[in-house]
Amino acid sequence: MKSKLLKNTEWSVLIVSIILFIVGAVALFSATQTTELEEFNKQIRWFIISIPFLILATIIDYNLIVKFAPLAYIVCIGLLIGVLFTEPINGASSWYKIGESFTFQPSELAKVVVVLFMAFLLNKLQIKGRKEINKIWKLFIYFLFMLIPILLIVKQPDYGTAMAFITGLLCMLFVSGIDKKYIIFAFIAVAIAIPIVYNNLPEHALARIDSFLHPEKDIRGASYNMYQSKLAIGAGQVFGMGLLKGNQTQLGFLYPKTTDFIFAVIGEELGFVATVTIVILYIILITKAIFIAKTAKDNIGSYIAMGIAGIFLFYMVENIGMTIGLLPITGVPLPFVSYGGSSLVTNFICIGLLLNISSRRQKAIFMG
Repeated sequence: MKSKLLKNTEWSVLIVSIILFIVGAVALFSATQTTELEEFNKQIRWFIISIPFLILATIIDYNLIVKFAPLAYIVCIGLLIGVLFTEPINGASSWYKIGESFTFQPSELAKVVVVLFMAFLLNKLQIKGRKEINKIWKLFIYFLFMLIPILLIVKQPDYGTAMAFITGLLCMLFVSGIDKKYIIFAFIAVAIAIPIVYNNLPEHALARIDSFLHPEKDIRGASYNMYQSKLAIGAGQVFGMGLLKGNQTQLGFLYPKTTDFIFAVIGEELGFVATVTIVILYIILITKAIFIAKTAKDNIGSYIAMGIAGIFLFYMVENIGMTIGLLPITGVPLPFVSYGGSSLVTNFICIGLLLNISSRRQKAIFMG
């Protein structure tokens, strides 16, 4: 039985994630020279901490894990409410500070827990068949439990993470057998909601959107980070300026270079070849996650894999897009590459779940 599980396991997702982590660690090593490698050393420690979580997420049957998802969901909602009363860091109440140097971001934990719970919920709502989700009251229940954590994360405010949740959970709903008419309705609703949401955004969010639409308007102010990021990537050309030799990175013009703009560090010092390689690695990771969803042995496995694929897709597109000036800055990390302990642990838990689902797969349950 164990040999069958090992044979079925899609090890490529683990290999890709480790390669991405190594690339990120190299970039962090360069970017933290002025801080005596503080964040680089912390990231290595977080990687070591991630290993047991990765193993547990891989070997414990995901159906057993999902049984505890409702309780974990309640705990996460409590944590998301509690964090709103903490002291803001960089204008957002998103972290619990434990001790002098340790911070914990509950939205990262919620990223995994909510996907597991919504997979559990979708499965319960479809007891009589996959088309059951098309009943209005069942859709209402799904969206209600989906919106609670999203609204709490928006309240922090953390719009980037909220959008990642929405992308992942909608991907799960898409493969659940939802009628196309609801998809069309959703697009219309979004189109109507965009101007309403825009007019009610806080000042700092409007400033970011305005700097994206008119980057030349305030290069020394709101557009400064994006301008420096594009300058760094352009300076790297094909093969980069060399590790520890990037002007924007080493002279402190690029900020925050270890989290939001780590992709720019890679572009400047390692060049176009390295950045294209990173994009290819993410494409492999996401397509493999979708393939795992298609070949999962049951609906729950399919939903979890698609939720993870959707979240990784959003993070990749948004982080790289904002770094090169194609999307507004939202402050989301680049999975496995950006500095961040909570993010790294939960991303490797997601990889463990993908390995878990793939090892127990049998045949495709949805196609197209």
